[in-house]
Amino acid sequence: MDKPVIVQVREHYNEALKYFDASNIVGIFLQGSQNYHLDIPTSDVDTKLITTPSFKSIALNRKPVSTTHVRANEEHIDFKDVRLYMETFRKQNLNFLEILFTKYYLVNSTYSTEWMRLVFAREQIARMNPWRAVKSMKGVALEKFHAMEHEYPSKVEILAKYGYDAKQLHHLLRVEEYVQRYINGEPYEDCLIPHDIEYLKAVKQNLYTLEEAREIANKSIQHTVEVADDFCAKHSDEENSNIRELLEDVQYEIMKISVQNELEG
Repeated sequence: MDKPVIVQVREHYNEALKYFDASNIVGIFLQGSQNYHLDIPTSDVDTKLITTPSFKSIALNRKPVSTTHVRANEEHIDFKDVRLYMETFRKQNLNFLEILFTKYYLVNSTYSTEWMRLVFAREQIARMNPWRAVKSMKGVALEKFHAMEHEYPSKVEILAKYGYDAKQLHHLLRVEEYVQRYINGEPYEDCLIPHDIEYLKAVKQNLYTLEEAREIANKSIQHTVEVADDFCAKHSDEENSNIRELLEDVQYEIMKISVQNELEG
């Protein structure tokens, strides 16, 4: 029997304790297909772990943590310093914003009050700069489009068998729908879940031949770029200053708690 997702997230957390003291972990959050209801039996569980820096690393101006830990089973845990993660929220990339909406997470009780301030404001955070959000979505779509037939070392066998990576195509179609619904003003939480889940799952599992996939991908990327460019042409790169201040204050409070606890411990 498959383990519940939250149990697997807990396993990721326990493994992260080999690299970070529990007091320096803000929380761990599921990322990926389960958040979009697009997981299939072969889907991995991947997570993002947000950490606080030690006082010594701050004093010595050491580079903030930002790396991907690959587990023995090939699942990923992205380690990222809280200072960097707050900056990723400002960049409006959907791959980072999604952790505010996931149902699968563990948050350190020491920082839970501050983290919940972000969760309560997640819709505003996800829309603090619509111009930047849409531009980011366009960038993700282009990345998936170009990756569909790119021979990454991990994809050689898949490309040899099918001629393309169906996972990239399903991501491309997901983002195409996502950007349109975002522009239409739908709640961000709703935008994360595609309308036709079963169709995208089928695409992910090689529904199409290579030629069919190419045709669909070309139409999708053309539409996504047109929609995104039209939106960005009519809007400007303006950030909600109140939400920026919220992110800065939460970052400050989390780091203050962390340093105080370390020095008093």
